[in-house]
Amino acid sequence: MAVNELKKLAYKDIFSISEIDFNNSCLINKTEQINTYTIFWIKNGKGTYNVDFKNYSFEGNTILFLTPGEIFSIGSEDIQQAFKLTFIKDFYCIETHDKAIACNGILFNNIYETPFIKPCKKDSAKLSFIIDSIIDELSQESTAQYDMLQSYLKQFIIHAVRIKKEHHIIKDDSGSRLFKDFSLLVEQNFKQLHSITDYANRLGVSPKSLSKHFQKLGTTTPSAFLKNRIILEAKRELFYTNKTVKEIAFYLGFNDPAYFTRFFTKATKKSPLQFKKEL
Repeated sequence: MAVNELKKLAYKDIFSISEIDFNNSCLINKTEQINTYTIFWIKNGKGTYNVDFKNYSFEGNTILFLTPGEIFSIGSEDIQQAFKLTFIKDFYCIETHDKAIACNGILFNNIYETPFIKPCKKDSAKLSFIIDSIIDELSQESTAQYDMLQSYLKQFIIHAVRIKKEHHIIKDDSGSRLFKDFSLLVEQNFKQLHSITDYANRLGVSPKSLSKHFQKLGTTTPSAFLKNRIILEAKRELFYTNKTVKEIAFYLGFNDPAYFTRFFTKATKKSPLQFKKEL
């Protein structure tokens, strides 16, 4: 949000909800690196947000999901009402709950699809009830508050996943599950493992079979998927840290900084230093 947060309620430093008052808030418009799982529910408005160097436009009732590490900035914004939910892994681990809820790789840690969902009127009523329940819970001191708040957050995420699945074709066949398993494995290991063979072995398939599954889904190749994730992280580091190109190369698992520079330049048509200079 391009505004200061007003009416903020929090449970310790691990979960919070903020209602944004756009009539009385001060404008803030700067690029930031997201450090918590963040949900923006824009109930009425329009604008353009930049997430990890890609622009996304929205209008009307929209919910945005951001994952720690992502680079977020605002191109334009005209909003009347919005809520912001934030939480950290210690409060609600999406990896632990993913088998039951399947939000990891769909709502969060999904760098290849639009990070928005658009709830209908009926969905919005359900989500509003959850938001009101969270606000009510945080407005008083009660027993088992941690468990109650976690339960409300879980309900919100479950509803969001259902909305995403309703409006987007999310297959649940073996090929689609393999794609998701591969993408999550890449997310966990892209700084250490740069060979598709390593990922294929961990998934119990051959590299050729993995490529065929991707081809059937009509998506990018496994090699391009891995390369894009490495490049994205390199861009994040170049943008938001003062690390040298050599330090970033080592951070991303490259033993030869010169090879990393060639790798980055081939993918972006710019050298790492040129990319950083033009930001």
